[in-house]
Amino acid sequence: MRRTAAAALLAALFAFPAMAAPRVVSLNLCTDQYLLALAPEQAAAVTRLARDPTLSVLAEAARAVPTVRADAEAVLALRPDLVLAAPWGAQVTLAALARRGVRVERIALPDSFEAIRATTREIAKLLGVPARGEALLAGFDISPAPPRGPAIALEPRGLTAAPGSLRDAVLRAAGYANASDGRVMGLEALARRPEVLLVVAPAPPTPSRATEFLAHPLLAGHVRREVPAALTICGGPWTSRAVALLAP
Repeated sequence: MRRTAAAALLAALFAFPAMAAPRVVSLNLCTDQYLLALAPEQAAAVTRLARDPTLSVLAEAARAVPTVRADAEAVLALRPDLVLAAPWGAQVTLAALARRGVRVERIALPDSFEAIRATTREIAKLLGVPARGEALLAGFDISPAPPRGPAIALEPRGLTAAPGSLRDAVLRAAGYANASDGRVMGLEALARRPEVLLVVAPAPPTPSRATEFLAHPLLAGHVRREVPAALTICGGPWTSRAVALLAP
């Protein structure tokens, strides 16, 4: 009798189709990458920036996922269960989605290695895949490096990494002292510091006036290390690769 009842219960359970994975839309480049890294099967759409390899470490994976603009009607057409976004940008759209009953989560984007660990676990929990979050962090080990002198993380137009920023954390983890205060540095000021290592992104295929700044003859005597911008634009477990690239 009991065996018959148990068999009937099992048959009833398996008669129902498996629960579909939640449909998640991301409206920020950084949450795009976390979504693709942690639960690509849940990705209903990401931003078009996620497909740009100069900005995204998961550009290839993003090409297999639809893209969506930050428009409430476009997002609603995808019938998402969850929308991931940043605390800034597309706020009118996010408010409209929330009014329509869509769950919206604004994720504070990490600016340190501790925050990367916390953000990875937070998003993995939101997506219902905490074990994947721990697996992603398993190789995320930043060991202290010996002191290696001053460095400046330099962007086109002379922009530099401010203390407390993610790129500042990368420099320090690699053993370098950040020789900038986050303000724009002109060619003359940089030329007076030939001992400073310049950390730059690889040259783009189509130079612009902004990137020509980095190729100026006044900076020819500086030692340089290239770190793809995608590794630090959005902090994630992949940012450990930026630290490795700065090792001698």
